[in-house]
Amino acid sequence: MKIRNRMSIAHALILGSLTLSLSLQSAQWTAGMKEGKAEFKSMGPLAFGPEGILFIADAQAAAIVAVATGDTKPATGETTIKVEALNQKIASLLGTTADQLLIEDLAVNPISRQAYLAVSRGRGPEATPVLVRVKTSGSLEVVDLGQVQFSRADLPDAPADKVAGEGRRQSNPRRESITDIAFLENRVLVAGLSNEEFSSALRAIAFPFQTVAAGTSLEIYHSAHGAFETRAPIRTFVPFNIGNEPHLLAAYTCTPLVEFPIQAIKPGAKLKGKTIAELGNRNRPIDMIVYQKDGKDYLLLANQSRGIMKISTDSIEKAESIEKHVPDGGTKGLPYETITAWKGVSQLDKLDAQHALVLRQQDSGSLTLESLPLP
Repeated sequence: MKIRNRMSIAHALILGSLTLSLSLQSAQWTAGMKEGKAEFKSMGPLAFGPEGILFIADAQAAAIVAVATGDTKPATGETTIKVEALNQKIASLLGTTADQLLIEDLAVNPISRQAYLAVSRGRGPEATPVLVRVKTSGSLEVVDLGQVQFSRADLPDAPADKVAGEGRRQSNPRRESITDIAFLENRVLVAGLSNEEFSSALRAIAFPFQTVAAGTSLEIYHSAHGAFETRAPIRTFVPFNIGNEPHLLAAYTCTPLVEFPIQAIKPGAKLKGKTIAELGNRNRPIDMIVYQKDGKDYLLLANQSRGIMKISTDSIEKAESIEKHVPDGGTKGLPYETITAWKGVSQLDKLDAQHALVLRQQDSGSLTLESLPLP
């Protein structure tokens, strides 16, 4: 009896120690957060970090907001999601019509496998940003941001919030102050535009947030254009190890794929990327994920005009730098195949090790959110 009691006490001490350790780690990630209403001028891109913390880019305000969602219950078993007529269902939830909605981004919580959508209710400068959660059951709910734990990082060198150009060429560079984000170890990686002369920027912001320094200015060789460029922003990116060193693989419009060493991302620095693939012109990349299949790493890149590309990384360490013009919509560098069965994909994220979650447009114009086996 005494021995059993001692073992019970030891077991309780171990469990207590583990609980305390997890509690302290969770507290570390939420350090500096305040409780209240998280306000947004715009919403998207999205990325998940640890402990169900969702990073939400507010490009119009040139800020990243970290929200502790409390969504930390692990998913069990295999998750299959299919929600048809998603835009109509969100419109009904928000009391509007489907033509008054834009779904800006999609992110899957890797713990719960619930999906989060950054939605604009309305169009133009008066649009209201809304965060919608899609449960694994397929039901929808608006995430209440009126009383949450959150913290905020404001970018110090964002472009001015003003419209430039005329007619179809009108644009507001502030809307591209943040074009994609990701969380890696203890940093939020942020791509977009700055107010510097070399305005294409990349930054690594330590988390929990404290101070935010100026971004790193980027230069790339744009093989479809046949020129070095410093003002085109990264459209989508993923962290990826090359030779055991962490890199960023970044896709640009028209469509060079470029690698940057993450350790070279430093405040105020100028960084030249290595173009390792040209994937074809007249195209805008949308989303990119990395996954493993049969012991090999692949990139899956969703595009506006060129479908879904499955890109092999087998030879990525030996990839030569492309610094010559690739004309007439040609391709060069890393090989890829087009996944023709995945039509109409506008958003993409990894659901689990075997599945992606995609938002795809049907011929009718309605949107379907569904899980698909990784190709």
